[in-house]
Amino acid sequence: QVQLIESGGGLVQPGGSLRLSCVGSGRVFSLYAMAWFRQTPGNEREFVAGITWNGGLTIYTDFVKGRFTISRDDAYNTVYLQMNSLKPEDTALYYCAVDQEVYRAVPAKGPEVYDFWGQGTQVTVYS
Repeated sequence: QVQLIESGGGLVQPGGSLRLSCVGSGRVFSLYAMAWFRQTPGNEREFVAGITWNGGLTIYTDFVKGRFTISRDDAYNTVYLQMNSLKPEDTALYYCAVDQEVYRAVPAKGPEVYDFWGQGTQVTVYS
């Protein structure tokens, strides 16, 4: 059974930093792209960042470019999201997800291609 467990969320002031972690089990994660999404109440889940199976390509949505960095350590089945210069509008429940296909060349931005999700970790940026 595939499981993804996120951690690292919390309360932070604007301009602060957090590093989210997502540990996976039940799949050979080194074969799959991984991604982070986020969601706020009443809104759809939105793509934040993605990384290919080999870490060779990362993509970001415009509102986090230059501030967030996605990375992976397959020795620990873990994907990270380093978040710097946080803004109040970054407040959301953050989810990690694993692609349903192996060796995808470019991480997909649509949630429909990710077949397993974590339970989410809350990030709150307050002033």
